Amino acid sequence: MDVRCSMLDVRRSTAPRLSHHSLFSRYFSSMPPVSTPAIVLHTFKYSESSKVVRLLTRDLGLVSAVAKGASKPKSKFGARLQVMSDGIAQLYMKHGRDLNTLAEFESVRLRQELAADIRSYASASALAELVMRFAPAEPHEETYVRLEAYLDSLCKVQGDLLETTSISAIWGIVCALGFEPSLDGCARDGRAIDDGPALFSVADGGLLCSSCAGQTETARSAAKLQHSDRLALDSLIAGRCSDVGVLSERHAAAHRRLLVRFVLRHVSEDRDLKALDFWESIPWGTSFAGAVPSDNAHPSEAAIEETKRGTGS
Repeated sequence: MDVRCSMLDVRRSTAPRLSHHSLFSRYFSSMPPVSTPAIVLHTFKYSESSKVVRLLTRDLGLVSAVAKGASKPKSKFGARLQVMSDGIAQLYMKHGRDLNTLAEFESVRLRQELAADIRSYASASALAELVMRFAPAEPHEETYVRLEAYLDSLCKVQGDLLETTSISAIWGIVCALGFEPSLDGCARDGRAIDDGPALFSVADGGLLCSSCAGQTETARSAAKLQHSDRLALDSLIAGRCSDVGVLSERHAAAHRRLLVRFVLRHVSEDRDLKALDFWESIPWGTSFAGAVPSDNAHPSEAAIEETKRGTGS
């Protein structure tokens, strides 16, 4: 009998074996975290002490990550994971997994100003909802840069210009996501559109030339825009809020309706968007504070009713 072979067999049989899970954990624990600028879109409870954080990152795209211990009173994250805040995220990325780990979050801007007015908060919530639901999973720097800029604008703008800024910001995100309406040529056949009034067909995704607009069925369902309305819409989509100025209550409501109809048809494909619905439903003609939902939740029907009661509408 070969004693050496027997000793080798004993060592093999008694040596501790690492499971695939242990090997996986050791591999990733030795990997350094990835650092990237990030915006907090949404958070929700994961366990008694932890939260799941939905982030839009500049370098990694949309990321879901567990913030361990974030719900504890003395958490290292503190108040830095407020929705709409941005900072530098340190992430342990797990290849092939949907849920990663948030190691650190160094806050740059909390944007607490958004909570001062329900209109600002509703606008920011609608932007976050669109990005969470329809942004590509891979990095898309234009979406990140635009969202960051729009949230900053909503923090700074107050009074009557807030509604103009809000409409423009949501159009801007819709365009960044790849759903820009056709304003330079007919949305149906590409022909040039004459100056003056024109029909905007939500179904077709933009303005129609006189030939296409002459069809009876189209004329019934399309929105008629005067020349001044066309100019305002073009400026709102291009982000030129100063060219639009303060919209009258009637014109602002018409622009909101058109935007929501366009989003539901082309972006969400008629799927419900609670935050966008809340944004359209709030009484924009009145400036007031409060009624901002807690726990980083999106606005609900109850919040809408509370808002209406608070303004007597």
